Amino acid sequence: MKINVKVVFSISFFVILLLVQTTFSQNISSNSSSLNSKRLNEIIISESVVYVASVVFLHSAWYKKFSRFHFFNDMPEWLLMDKFGHATTTYNIGAFQTDLFRWAGMNNTKSIWWGAAVGSAYQLTIETMDGFSPQWGFSLGDFAANTLGSALYVSQALTWNEQRIQLKFSFHTTIYPQYRPEMLGKNLGQQWLKDYNGQTYWLSANIFSFLPSQAQTNFPNWVNVAFGYGAEGMLSGRPDFSNGADVPQMGRYRKFFFAPDIAWDRVNKNQSLVPLPMDVINFLKTPLPTLEFNKKRKIVFHPLYF
Repeated sequence: MKINVKVVFSISFFVILLLVQTTFSQNISSNSSSLNSKRLNEIIISESVVYVASVVFLHSAWYKKFSRFHFFNDMPEWLLMDKFGHATTTYNIGAFQTDLFRWAGMNNTKSIWWGAAVGSAYQLTIETMDGFSPQWGFSLGDFAANTLGSALYVSQALTWNEQRIQLKFSFHTTIYPQYRPEMLGKNLGQQWLKDYNGQTYWLSANIFSFLPSQAQTNFPNWVNVAFGYGAEGMLSGRPDFSNGADVPQMGRYRKFFFAPDIAWDRVNKNQSLVPLPMDVINFLKTPLPTLEFNKKRKIVFHPLYF
């Protein structure tokens, strides 16, 4: 099951970076004036162990029977939800990793490039292993999504020295896993990773940062406007799935969202008001009133959307 492997291990690496941050530093935004070799070694050793262990496990669990390297077109699958997931994950891994390198005293430009490279390299490893798998193959669509996510982070960091536009994630439970729990998750812990029907990916833009300087005086710097993308009615990657009469025919359709959001890194730069590292807060879209646009029910208002 391709969705299980790639999503679970991408998110797992993302979580590992969070644990590394929490373990190594109380204030991840701190940056010494020169490179701290001890801190950098801690980062490299910890992440190398995680990287090697995860790749070995992937190989033994899913990729033992390698075939010739080949490509696989999965663009028609999951209404592109997996592609948005790839871009969002790579973007946020780059942000996590850059903060770690800054904490180790690496200069800003190197931190940005190396941070983005770590996220891209990890994703590329999985894509390459897919390329030798007889079941799947190297997905140019996934590779493109990973590249776009990384490029969005790097371009903003180098141009503005901040992230005015962030890629975020939200999740709510749906009815669909009951019909295919092996694919979409048997419990909540699995469903938020596997059930694309309940996932929403957001492009959240900070209004304040785009205003002219004279208009910024009386405007709160933490107000964002977010545009979301989701899809529903999916029991498999492709619409031709059939698994017996007990599985209803679902109408697959795309959903688009418009909502306000909060830039928590701008609300609280010293992080004293939140218990989690700021990168995690930024990764999650704040539940707020939301407008949904879709072909099935047209316009829907959600008083609070997750």
